[in-house]
Amino acid sequence: MKRVTLGRRPRGDYTAAMRSAVLLLALAGTAYANGRAPVTNGTFFKPNDPHSLYVRSTFGLLISHDDGCTFDWVCEDNIGYNGAFDPKYAIGADGAIFAATQNGLRVSRDGGCSFTTATPDEFVDAFDLAPNGDIWIGTASIGQMNDVYHSIDGAMTFSPMGMATSTGFYRSIEVAPSDPRRIYLTSNETAGTPAMHLFRSDDTGAMFAPEPLAGVIAGSFPVAIVAAVDPANPDVVYLVSVGANPPNGDRLYRSTDGAVTFQQVLATDNKIRDVVIADAQHVFATTTVILINGSEIGGPAFVSTNAGLAFSQLASAPQLDCLAKRPDGVLVGCGANWQPDYMAVATSTDGATWQKVWRFVNMAGPLACPPGTAEHDRCDVQLWSGVQQQFGTTGPACGVNAVDGARDGATTKSGGCCDGGGAAGAWWAAALALWLTWTCRRAPRRGAARR
Repeated sequence: MKRVTLGRRPRGDYTAAMRSAVLLLALAGTAYANGRAPVTNGTFFKPNDPHSLYVRSTFGLLISHDDGCTFDWVCEDNIGYNGAFDPKYAIGADGAIFAATQNGLRVSRDGGCSFTTATPDEFVDAFDLAPNGDIWIGTASIGQMNDVYHSIDGAMTFSPMGMATSTGFYRSIEVAPSDPRRIYLTSNETAGTPAMHLFRSDDTGAMFAPEPLAGVIAGSFPVAIVAAVDPANPDVVYLVSVGANPPNGDRLYRSTDGAVTFQQVLATDNKIRDVVIADAQHVFATTTVILINGSEIGGPAFVSTNAGLAFSQLASAPQLDCLAKRPDGVLVGCGANWQPDYMAVATSTDGATWQKVWRFVNMAGPLACPPGTAEHDRCDVQLWSGVQQQFGTTGPACGVNAVDGARDGATTKSGGCCDGGGAAGAWWAAALALWLTWTCRRAPRRGAARR
């Protein structure tokens, strides 16, 4: 069965982040990431648990239960997807891990050791875990009847919501944090004249009413994504119109009347990744640059200090390829593991200053699971040694699991831009050869190490 992709992915401006782009292109040929260079590009949390962190990467899922010091790796084969694809994740209050994939909604109820499929083998593109524990999905498979489904028992069973269509593909679904009855849903159609649609429900999906998308400009291939709903006001919603700012960018819209009308608040040169409502006044938006080989780097980040009415570029931010708000209010972002940030995971309390939490070299290992599970038999026994060699892992650098003598290349290198970067391993030097040839002839050496 053929499946649709996630929509048009805009290509980024090479000159905007030249050094990082060249580095990632050099890494892409050797890294275990389905041909893409390794990056972190999503952060997810367990409700009411600020110490657990689930980080999506281009080579699987990374799980920490000690504030990001110790990250264990869960491989793609265990989760149940493949190719240049990034699942949408959510974590239940009981620790269940939900992954929306090309092959259905996959669920782990043992902390990530094994996953089972909770839905038919269809592409689940729209997905949200409501604050009350309800699960909502919408499918987007070619050649199938797509529909919206609702579960009230932790994905044990699902009920169709009467939105079946043979021509539409459901792209996003978001439940209002303050009112689980309020649901926003988007879809697009390719039959006839391409079009995008937005629906709203005020009665837990008993009826979805179409909204006119008044004031919203569509891209040449129209796709709308509900990016965020205000945690206190269900009528305030943010919508991304994909590809609506040619040649490569998106447009962000804000509604204060429950999606009846929209006002444009941001136009970007690249794909908008995350929209995060930090508090009553501060809203953040991050972007992604897609390189010519399909790899990605974080693009410019933006901030609004007037409740989302207008945005300006956040000059001090890392190359944020993702952003989310931890249960305790701290911002957690995905930075560049190598240049220019040297922080695969970073935190901030204000969006202005950022602290490194973790880098790939600090990976602890595969998640510890018993024999007979996919995590043990496939990820650990068959794949981990290759990942370990590629990243030159030395183990956690902080926390109770810190490895004595473990080094972080960002804090130990001292040779400036042409230094190989400390303890990253022999593979690091080989992968950097192309980049070093180019940049060391053009940039002065810098004496200060980046920390």
